[in-house]
Amino acid sequence: MSRFPHRRGGLPPLPVPPLQQTCERYLSALEPIVEETELEHTRQVVAEFARPGGVGERLQTGLERRVRKTENWLSDWWLQTAYLDYRMPVVVHSSPGVVLPRLEFSDRQGQMRYGLCRTQSRIETLPVEYLGGQPLCMNQYYQILSSCRIPGTKRDSVVNYALGKRPPTHITVVHNYQFFILDVYNSDGSPLTVDQIYIQLEKIWSSSLQTNKEPVGILTSQHRNTWAKAYNNLIKDKTNKESVRAIQKSIFTVCLDAPMPRASDEMYRSRAAVQMLHGGGSRWNSGNRWFDKTLQFIIGEDGSCGLIYEHAPAEGPPIVSIIDHVVEYTKKPDEVRTPMVPLPMPQKLRFNITPEVKSDIEEAKQNMNIMVHDLDVKVNVFSHFGKNVPKAHKMSPDAFIQIALQLAYYRTYQKCCATYESASLRMFRLGRTETIRSASIASAKFVKAMDDPSKQKVALMEKAVKAHRAYTDMAIRGQAIDRHLLGLKLQAIEDLASLPQIFMDTSYAVALHYNLSTSQVPAKTDCVMCFGPVVPDGYGVCYNPMEGHINFAVSAFNSCEDTNAGNMAQSLEKALLDIRSLLEHTPKAKL
Repeated sequence: MSRFPHRRGGLPPLPVPPLQQTCERYLSALEPIVEETELEHTRQVVAEFARPGGVGERLQTGLERRVRKTENWLSDWWLQTAYLDYRMPVVVHSSPGVVLPRLEFSDRQGQMRYGLCRTQSRIETLPVEYLGGQPLCMNQYYQILSSCRIPGTKRDSVVNYALGKRPPTHITVVHNYQFFILDVYNSDGSPLTVDQIYIQLEKIWSSSLQTNKEPVGILTSQHRNTWAKAYNNLIKDKTNKESVRAIQKSIFTVCLDAPMPRASDEMYRSRAAVQMLHGGGSRWNSGNRWFDKTLQFIIGEDGSCGLIYEHAPAEGPPIVSIIDHVVEYTKKPDEVRTPMVPLPMPQKLRFNITPEVKSDIEEAKQNMNIMVHDLDVKVNVFSHFGKNVPKAHKMSPDAFIQIALQLAYYRTYQKCCATYESASLRMFRLGRTETIRSASIASAKFVKAMDDPSKQKVALMEKAVKAHRAYTDMAIRGQAIDRHLLGLKLQAIEDLASLPQIFMDTSYAVALHYNLSTSQVPAKTDCVMCFGPVVPDGYGVCYNPMEGHINFAVSAFNSCEDTNAGNMAQSLEKALLDIRSLLEHTPKAKL
């Protein structure tokens, strides 16, 4: 029985779209990104897959049967295939970071941390959110606190201690690679006051000033198979096992970081982004983390501030909702009187470092440093305009930005690419995400015409925005193609000896090779989320459109000669300005 039955009661189950509809929309999605000769072959493959009485219909029947037997036919499959089966490190490759405005240090530091610690009580009493009048599934919020990913040699798992009869009452705090248990509730169940938490944090800080400790936390940054072996080595020791369990059970982790190398104001946000994503390497703060922990708040001595979260339990929107709550909470004065009773010293977690564990740590340091050198992140504040300009032209700000991204990519590479934008399926029970395919037939026509003086560009821009809006609406209503195709493929793996040709076809591989992996994560707080690319020759692009400006984070790998985060960020800025200029200097430009 769920402790939180209200979080999804009354919501409809995720539908399985009609097979023929998905096949037609799949071919349309391929048109801008696949060569015509290849596409002609794919049309034949799809026709064979979808024919009456064929393999597609058999798999479709299997999915429809699964709908009747499960709360959500996709959710368990998605958690396994997208996250728990994924073997690359969660750092850079999976876990997003969030960069918040730099903290000004005073007692605000205590206020900020106090806000973090009060997140627990907020989660217990969440009102249901709505989108367009439709209630949304709140399940993800209940997966964020007191949860942790556990490495496995073939597949990981997620453990959630918040749903038990006695939810944990402690957070973990890590400073100079040393972990501490900090109880944030008194014995009577009341939360600690600001002053109490500040005092406890000072105790932790002053008792962990030595920096010669082994960075056990860096082990969590490894390739998942490697980390699983190291994890089993680590927890052979009873003390280590108890310390690891305390971290896993904690409500969340607070990372008190050493200052990063100084950066100019222009470079500061980009430097802060990599600090949130990976900590800067073994010489800096990468060991000051437990990357398997679902939620880690990061506060640096230099005022840098943000978080990183492990992606398996939740998407970005619930995370930024928590951030908005925390930031608002810190602005309120604390009206609770601090009890005079002294609190016990927070418990330091002990680790016995055997030669084998020491060797695993050294390997993790080397691999982390390789990742750090390979990742290029550029955070830009696009200050020329924000949501105000698209709205003035009666265009969706998200569609406007996505079409600008298509233009930026096309100008750089003279071709369109498979583009992933995350859409929420929270209108359905246990809904996670669907793919908005921003590279459409309409967007391809617009970007190819944009720099051609002879073309009627405004009409093409309007059609591209409309197409994006239509696909977005289709996606959030469970009628897009990607999760359905994945379901058909996984059903085939369960049912059949061999995969149908549609999933072995080159076009399917092209469709899933997302050179642009993008996400709009809007927050009231002036922050931006960031994540790494999902393919070696791709970009990760996240943005938060505010009323008068847009926060962007663009990432790429240095090991790829064809990609450059700074160049793509510049190209995107130019595309946004050029589209505004096009709309403002063309008579009667309106949607």
